[in-house]
This record gives sequence, C-alpha cells and structure tokens, in this order.
Amino acid sequence: MTATQVEFSPAAAPLAEKLLDQANEIIARYPEGRSRSALLPLLHLVQTVEGHVSPNGVAFCAEILGINKAQVGAVATFYTMYKRRPTGEYLVSVCTNTLCNTLGGQEVYDQLSEVLGVGHDETTADGRITLEHAECLAACDYAPVVTVNYDFALDEATPEAAVGLVEKLRDGRPYTPARGARICSLKEMQIQLAGFADPREGAVGDGRAGAPTLRGVTLAQQHGIAVPDFNPDTPITKTKPSPREENKGKVATVVEKATGAVKAAAAKVEEKVEARRTAKTSEKAGEPTKPGDAKDPEVRTAEQRNPDASSPDKTGDAKVTPPAPSNPAEAAGASANEPAGDGKPAGDTARGSEEAK
Repeated sequence: MTATQVEFSPAAAPLAEKLLDQANEIIARYPEGRSRSALLPLLHLVQTVEGHVSPNGVAFCAEILGINKAQVGAVATFYTMYKRRPTGEYLVSVCTNTLCNTLGGQEVYDQLSEVLGVGHDETTADGRITLEHAECLAACDYAPVVTVNYDFALDEATPEAAVGLVEKLRDGRPYTPARGARICSLKEMQIQLAGFADPREGAVGDGRAGAPTLRGVTLAQQHGIAVPDFNPDTPITKTKPSPREENKGKVATVVEKATGAVKAAAAKVEEKVEARRTAKTSEKAGEPTKPGDAKDPEVRTAEQRNPDASSPDKTGDAKVTPPAPSNPAEAAGASANEPAGDGKPAGDTARGSEEAK
C-alpha cells in the first residue's frame, strides 16, 4: 500500500491534508521497502506546521509509514531537535559545554534567563522566544556561541550582546548575524531540515571560513610549517586498502601464526579421537550382541510385542510376554512390572481406576 492509499485516522487527517504531497516526496527519496528511513525528515516536516511534534504529528508519521506510534515516539523523544511541546518562534540556544562554559557561556545563559524570565526549554509568555542550554554547537573556534533556530547568531558572545539579540527578536526588528544565513522562524527552518529548498532571500549563508576557523592554517603558513611531500593537487582515491592489508606488520603476522597453530592442533586432536573410535569398532567386529546390549527400552518392548512387525498394535492393548530379566535388579522384581503401553508409562493403565481398587 502506497502513502497515497493510506486511510488516515481523525487525528492524522488534518496534517495529511496539508503535508501529504511533501511527505510522499520525502518517502520517494528512499529505496522500496526502506520507507521507514524517512521518519527523521517527516518529523521535521510535521514541525513546519505545528512548530513541534504533537500527538497528531506522531499519528500522521506512523500511519503514512505503516509503523506504530510507539516507534515514532521513540525517535521523537531521543533527538533534541524534535520538540514535544509548543516552542517559540525563535529558539535561542546557548552553548554551555566545556570550552564555551570556560569562556563565559554559562554567564550568557544566566543573563538571558533572568531577562526573559524563563529557564531551560521554556517559552516566554508572548510565544516569541524559547531558551535552551546546548551541549555543543560545533563552533569551539568562536566560543562562546549562541544560535537562533540552529543558525549562528552570536560569536564570542557576551551577556550584553545576547540581551541585545533577544530584544530585537522580541520587537520584530531585523538582526544580521556575524556569519551564516539570515535569521528565520523555527517553522521556516524546519523546511530546510526536512530536505526542501527554502525560497527566502538569504535563506542560505555563503562565504569563506572566518579567521578563527583558519587560525591554525594561518600560523602554519606564517612559520613555514607544512606536511612533507604533501601535494594538494593529488587526487583522493575513492577506495583504500583495509587497515589489515595496509599496515600488515609484526602484530598481524603473530596473530596469523597463532591462529594457524591452533587450527593445526585441533586437527591433530580430531584425528586421534577418530583413530581411537575406529580401533574400538574394529575390536568388537564379529562379536555376538548380548541381550539388551545397545537397545532402547522402547525398541525392545516393540520387538517383544510384535517380533515380525506383521500386524502393528494400533490400540495399545496387545498382551505381551514380560521381558526376560537382564540383570539382578530386574530378576528381583522389576521385570514383573507391566510393560509400558504406547501412550502411557508402565503401571499407569489401571492407576486410579476402578480396576486398581
């Protein structure tokens, strides 16, 4: 069943009316039978309408992919970029991880929290701004950093600069980031995260890396540091030999020798065991078989009941001669027990019945 043939529930139907065409386009990106892989961009697509992943959004994703809501919820609750409750128009993230924290990231966050009157993952009363701690924003060269809707907004941030940023956002005044794309709303950003082109002017940032990012390269050039025999024009090979083949040395050789020795020892042990088994079989060749020797009790009983197998006992009531004692224990009384029937243990035929009484 294709996505266009899904009969959506009342919970998922409103989103299906708005997003079905885009959802089908996302699913078509993946091989047949792998549509479940489209769940991540579909969750972003849901957020373009609602700004978060609501129960209705979970139902829509589950029904269009043919999976259950628990599977969708497991993914939506694992990744922090999927919001499970209404979020502000602008998501302000302050990195408070190791380097940013050392350089003042926590002070930036604390100042914003005080000015906005909200804590982590909380939204201002006017619905404009949601504030959050961020574990890492991948910009240690500009630490501490602040992003707005996942675009870099402040580099080497200070508490004062961060307050100026959020005041402009709350007032609807334009703000031009030091680098990156023009700031957009959280719903607009979800369009890009779902894998669609954003038609807004300035939606995609451009330009070369900044000075802090290139600091290491600049110092190397200033001091004449370079990798010996490095040629930047050398094409990069598409494939490379496995590390085992590329770095085959003493360790690999020792491992191979040890593995070979173990296999050889195991083969010798197996040969000896097989030789002993063959020798024992040869020694007993031609000897008469003793009564009861190597015979299963069920086989012995069947042979005694019907030696020539000409008329199988289908009822289990055939009378048979008790087996001859084969050892002192059987001669002492065990052989007097009634032989087992086809479906009952020995002695159970009359147990508990009127005959036993």
